[in-house]
Amino acid sequence: MKGPGKLLARSGPTGPGPADAPGFWLENEAHRDWLAADALKQFDFFRKSKRKDGGFHTLDWKGKPLRIQLQELHSTTRMIHAYAMAELCGAGGADIVDHGMQYLAQGHADGEGWAWGAEGSAPSDRRRMAYGHVFVLLAASSAHLIGHPGGQPLIDQASQVLMDHFWEEEPGLFGADFGPDWTPLDSYRGMNANMHGVEALLAAYEATGWEDYLNRAGGILGFFLGQMAPAYGWRIPEHYGPDWSVDLGYDGDPMFRPAGTTPGHSLEFARLLLQHWDLSGRPENEAPSVAHDLAQQALTDGWAEDGGLIYTVDFDGAPLLTDRYWWPVTEGIGVLASLIKLDPQEIYEEWYRRLWTFAHEHFIDHKRGGWYPALNAKGKPVETQFKGKPDIYHALQATLYPLAPGLSRQITSLPLITS
Repeated sequence: MKGPGKLLARSGPTGPGPADAPGFWLENEAHRDWLAADALKQFDFFRKSKRKDGGFHTLDWKGKPLRIQLQELHSTTRMIHAYAMAELCGAGGADIVDHGMQYLAQGHADGEGWAWGAEGSAPSDRRRMAYGHVFVLLAASSAHLIGHPGGQPLIDQASQVLMDHFWEEEPGLFGADFGPDWTPLDSYRGMNANMHGVEALLAAYEATGWEDYLNRAGGILGFFLGQMAPAYGWRIPEHYGPDWSVDLGYDGDPMFRPAGTTPGHSLEFARLLLQHWDLSGRPENEAPSVAHDLAQQALTDGWAEDGGLIYTVDFDGAPLLTDRYWWPVTEGIGVLASLIKLDPQEIYEEWYRRLWTFAHEHFIDHKRGGWYPALNAKGKPVETQFKGKPDIYHALQATLYPLAPGLSRQITSLPLITS
């Protein structure tokens, strides 16, 4: 893995860690305290999202509700997941989990599945998206971990819907999206829903111990990381046709289905690969080296000259969308933390410090809490693609995964929040 280049990690006494500290920040008490403090700030900031009439507000940078009525399924479910983590950490979150679970049942629920968008107490955008439904399974699994009475029933329900409608048995992947009557919307097949499907399946395995979840996650990882990634120079194709043939020329939604390949997704997938490998008993296979190769290529392709990770690149590594969002940085932090725990190399530490230093200087709102979602060309926060601070999910996990004792979530072992 190549080094981070001319920009070196730097931080003051209130930064993520002492720049001149020997060893690894994961073992540094000041860094771990700083991570815990940022997690608490995030929990406090996003508690204000709770709507009195059900669901959650999108908050502006100051923490005030924006006038956005549509609530998308992935946003509702990510809040449930995040505040289940708060509860497990000792920071308290059961009330928000319960609030979100009620809104899933009373706002998003639409017959057999869940509507992509809801307003008030009724579905409004009634598309049934694989991406949204796998997050229902994630939310259910996290709720179950804190003992919510609706957790296990929702795991069962979400699993049934996913297997009955979205799972394609022959490739062993999550497939088409649907309209309200379960008619396929189009012939598109995508990597993103499957990547988050792995996340949800692993969470369901950790919550229930049922190995079918682990096995299905392994099959998805085998296709995208065992076949596709090495065939395309460790850049993962995002878009596919109905027969799961790669569509290199696809150019759809600029946020959810952009052209090219996404370094942030490679970083996220690499962490999930290590999580699956760890949960599988750390078998003697190539998972650690594949995670290394994916992370190396993503960081090489994605790191901008003036810092941050760009959104998308072509399959020769040429930049496409050079927007710099918060979430690729958080996913880089997550996989680097896992790689350091597994094989503590200096080059991983250089990147880990660099990403945290950049986040500290550009993305984190130290005064009010939460992270800004995007930067302009001068490295200043900007509202273009995103309005306000859209969610807690990515940035929270960036603070919690380094603190967990292993490569899996194992959030239940974290003592830091109550210390």
